[in-house]
Parts: sequence; C-alpha cells; structure tokens
Amino acid sequence: MSDLICVAVIAGAFGVQGEVRLKSFTSQAEAIADYAPLSDEDGSNLYELRVLRSIKNGLAVRLSGVTNKEQADALRGIKLFVPRARLPQLPDDEYYYSDLIGMTVLDSGGTELGQIKSVQNHGATDLLEVQCPDHSATVLLPFTRAVVPNVDLTARRVITDPPDGAFPDPK
Repeated sequence: MSDLICVAVIAGAFGVQGEVRLKSFTSQAEAIADYAPLSDEDGSNLYELRVLRSIKNGLAVRLSGVTNKEQADALRGIKLFVPRARLPQLPDDEYYYSDLIGMTVLDSGGTELGQIKSVQNHGATDLLEVQCPDHSATVLLPFTRAVVPNVDLTARRVITDPPDGAFPDPK
C-alpha cells in the first residue's frame, strides 16, 4: 500500500485569474482543503489551496503559486496526493481505492479470476475493474456486499460471487 493517496485531480483552468477546476475524491468535496498542502505524484510541487465555490463537475480552487490562466492550464491532468497518515481511519467495511488496486480476485471456490486494475464510480455504485489473467479483457464488478462479500487487506485479496457469465471462460 502506497504512502501517498490521490485525493484530487486538476481538470484545468477555471476563469482567467489562475483558478483551477478541481475534481475532489474526498467524501465531502470541500473537505479537500483540510488535507493541504497537496503534492504532485513525485512530491516536487506542494500546493496550498483555497476552495472558492462548488461548480459543475468539481470545485473552483485557488492554488498557491498559480496566478494566471496559462499556469492553470499547464496543470490540467495533474493528480494531487497527501500522505496516508493525514487521512482518517476508516470503518471496517470501507476502503481507500488505492488499497484495492492490485489485489487478487478469487471466486468462492478459490479460483483466481484476476487482479483489480482500477476502482470506478459513475454515480450509482463503485465498480471494480478486474484484469483477467491471460486475457486482454477486463470485467466490471459492482462493489457491493452481495457480489464482493469478503475483502482481506492483509492477504491482498477479495472473494467474489460474480454474476454468471461475468468472466471469460478459462482457456
């Protein structure tokens, strides 16, 4: 498990005075300011931030050191991170996405189905994208207790009861 957790991504400039559109991955979007300073992935840049307001698809934010639209545009796509120690402890049945990525996925009989490639959320529920071994295909599994009844962070594996036909037949 990584020491840095991605908590936001810069979606581009917002306006002409250096504000950026920020997509926050925190449970309450505006709480992103509580974790400042945020860094880029390699830690070479640190940003203090001030949330100005909620906007469509994110937040309008002022980042330290960004004073014009060109600087804000140059940051588009930059992921922002905080050290894991700054994040709150989660209840037993909640997980940080970054902790799930790379975990082995097994069916209830112990057959390996793949590894978690990403965790996605398009509004309805979290989805685990599972990379199948020996296939280029990935499978999206709803991350619900019915489909994924067991998550073992220590052993780095999840047990699933996938819907019939969800995974390709082994070769």
